[in-house]
Formats: sequence, C-alpha cells, structure tokens
Amino acid sequence: MKRRDFLKAAAGSGVLLTLGAGPAFARAPKLLLPGAVGILYDATVCIGCKACVSACKQYNDMPPEHSSLERLYDDPLDLSSKTLNVIKLYSNGTGAVKDREIDGYSYIKRHCMHCIDPACVSACPVSALTKDPSNGVVQYNKNACLGCRYCQIACPFNVPKFQWDQPFPQIKKCRLCAHRLVKGGMPACCEFCPTGASLFGHVADLRLEARRRLSLEPGQWYEYPVQTVTSSFKNYRQVSLYVHHIYGEKEGGGAQVLLMAGVPFDKLGLPALPDQSDANRSESIQHTIYNKMIAPVGLLGILLYKVYINTKDEE
Repeated sequence: MKRRDFLKAAAGSGVLLTLGAGPAFARAPKLLLPGAVGILYDATVCIGCKACVSACKQYNDMPPEHSSLERLYDDPLDLSSKTLNVIKLYSNGTGAVKDREIDGYSYIKRHCMHCIDPACVSACPVSALTKDPSNGVVQYNKNACLGCRYCQIACPFNVPKFQWDQPFPQIKKCRLCAHRLVKGGMPACCEFCPTGASLFGHVADLRLEARRRLSLEPGQWYEYPVQTVTSSFKNYRQVSLYVHHIYGEKEGGGAQVLLMAGVPFDKLGLPALPDQSDANRSESIQHTIYNKMIAPVGLLGILLYKVYINTKDEE
C-alpha cells in the first residue's frame, strides 16, 4: 500500500469513528451517604460572638490572624490558610434590626460545605481530596497533594486555601474536626457555640430540623437545640422571619452543611448554583469526549487527512 493510500484510509477511518460515536455518557449524580454528618448553621440564632472561630483555631492548631494594625487579637476577615472558619457580617442602611435585609444586619458563617458531589475532589488529579465513605466528610491528604491548586479553582465556594508563606505548603480547609469525630466527639465550632447557631448531627436529621424551623411563625417561641440536633440542651427563644429556603440542600448537588437566614443568601455572599454539581457536569463532558476514544481517534483522523492533502499537493 502506498503512503498516500494509507493516509487516506486512516483519515477516513477516524472520521467514520467520530460520526459513529455512541450516545453521550452522563455520570449519575452522587447521593447523600446514609451515615453522612454535617452542620446546620442558623444565622438568626447567631450572636456573632465568634466562639466558633476561636474553638476552631484551638482544636485545629491554627495560628492567629490579624487584620488590624494593633495586632492585639485574632481577627480574620475571611477564610485563609490560617482560618478555617469565619463569621462575617452583612449590614444595610441603618443596620438597626437583626436578620432584616433593609436597614438590618445578619451574621453568616463560612467554611467548607462538604458537598455531596464535591468539585474539589473531582478536580484533584492525585486524590489528595476524598470523601470519607462512612460520613461523607471531605478529607485532605497532605502526603498525596502536589500543590496544583486545581481544588481552589474548582470550588464554587472559594474554600480551599494554599499556604503561600510556607516552604512546604499544604491546602487548608475545614475537615469537620475529623480527629474529634473518630473519638466520638463533634466539631469544635458546634460544641462551643453558646446559642446552637452551629448544630452538628446526621444530615438527614439536620434537614428535618431545618424544615421544622421554616414551618414556624415569626414571634413564636421555640426550643433551639444546642451543640447537636438531638441534644437535651435547649436555647428557648423567639423565632425570626426566615428566608424560606435551606441553602445547601440542593445547591451544587447538595451539601452536608446547611444554612438558614433571614436575609437572602446572595446578600450574604453565597453563590447561586444549579442543582447539578460542577463535578457531575464536567465529568459527564470528559467521559463523553473520551468514550471509546472517539475524540482522540477523530482528531488523529483529521490530522492524517491534512497530511494526506499536503502530500497530494506536493505530488
């Protein structure tokens, strides 16, 4: 066979394979694990004391972070490689009334959402980020990490932080105090929250508690559990007017951290996300492109066809 005939046949085969591609491959969305645990944060119950931030620092051996010139105390403004959990403030107009969008204010707690189908886990090329198969917590293995920071780009909540100031840097993010969970404990932020604004428990129970709160009338008195969703310790207080939405129940495929507030979540700095996770969408595209090696073979066919055309012109 002449070289020109071979190139012509190979190019034709590549094109035919491309045209004969099978149906697109769509990865099934990942579901909540039966033993999944998480946190319900209720901004209407939060008093902004930042005990959760201090406890997180203490029990995760995190250094203080200073945003003021005096540098007298730990006062982080946002998540960083030194701060895994932060309380931020929304304020509007006079800021006179708590949990009101106009002329009001609200606190919001930010840390890893521990997504059900996390984009960071999907993006990591070396599986340094994984989901614990027993409780769904997104864990980080510093020994596997190569520092590519794909997780930072992939996370829709901008949570993973890179240690730019360290000679052997790591990615830092909330791990739901996994070292305490294995000993039967709870995340430090939940244990030391005095009002029950941060509540630990199984995600299924947390969802039920959140829906129960949405069914309450503003001004009604309610016993808010403290520390855990099944706790006998209660914070008896009046119910505020909620935004009728549980953030994290469906956003980005769902998360194991759920948020409730009296101010719209976009005002609190949280992104509006589709129900489908980025991981599900991106992996479906990747698997479709490489299904049966159709795209690579098709590209090879195009290249060989160009070589054939150029060779033909030369002859």
